[in-house]
Amino acid sequence: MFSHIMIGANDVQESKKFYDAVLGAMGHEPGVMDERGRCFYFTASGVFAITKPIDGEPASHGNGSTVGFAAKTPEEAQAWHAAGLANGGTTCEEPPGVREGAIGKLFLAYLRDPSGNKICALHRVA
Repeated sequence: MFSHIMIGANDVQESKKFYDAVLGAMGHEPGVMDERGRCFYFTASGVFAITKPIDGEPASHGNGSTVGFAAKTPEEAQAWHAAGLANGGTTCEEPPGVREGAIGKLFLAYLRDPSGNKICALHRVA
């Protein structure tokens, strides 16, 4: 459904360090910088990117917005969360763990990145 997701960052290098760590915990390669100072993470299922806002205004998180990353296992989601905390992220929501709802059991771990964007690692529990 999605070709890419791009989020704003006030300090792209700081955010790259953070995302290299959290996405690296999920087995992804480090981000690739382009000539315009944007950082891209390429996967077979789409692209995740970080950039300074093109309007020149400070980056800000979207209230109610979350970017979710698929985790292969609960342990991978935990490693993702730990890598985020160790690289400038802050925990938000409830602590990582299983939550049940209308769409079944999910292992969820939430963070805010260095620019305040809310992100999540999600593993669907069988």
